[in-house]
Amino acid sequence: MGCGDGDTRAEPDPRARLAAPRERGQQRGQQRGQQRGQQRGQQAEDAACERLRRAGLRILRRNYRVRGGEVDIVARDGDALVFVEVRSRRHAGWGGAAASVDARKRARIVLAARHYLACAAGASALPACRFDVVAIEGERLRWIRDAFDAQGRV
Repeated sequence: MGCGDGDTRAEPDPRARLAAPRERGQQRGQQRGQQRGQQRGQQAEDAACERLRRAGLRILRRNYRVRGGEVDIVARDGDALVFVEVRSRRHAGWGGAAASVDARKRARIVLAARHYLACAAGASALPACRFDVVAIEGERLRWIRDAFDAQGRV
């Protein structure tokens, strides 16, 4: 190979090598933070399921996901289907867990619920439905029945 043949990429900036380990450490820290958040979310959903079971509901599905929406828990309460959103916060600051279920989030839950009903009910009559929220702030768990309707109205 003569001069000018072959790889014409510029030499990497030596400062970039010095920054790379720090960036990798930050990425690992962000991943650990996400894992802790997911673990807290899983624990919150477990606590919500336990509370719902003790109240007599039967858990049908957890983490039902479709494009554009998700329902944390699908349960049966007598003849009614209950779609439950679980929100957890360490404390009630910034409005608390229940207030974090905003209009956009409610729309995503309703979208997933409609998909679930279309797939699960098939040709049979649609059951009565309810949208609940389980809000966990610190150690306090609050179950809000009929938190919003199918149009997402509170």
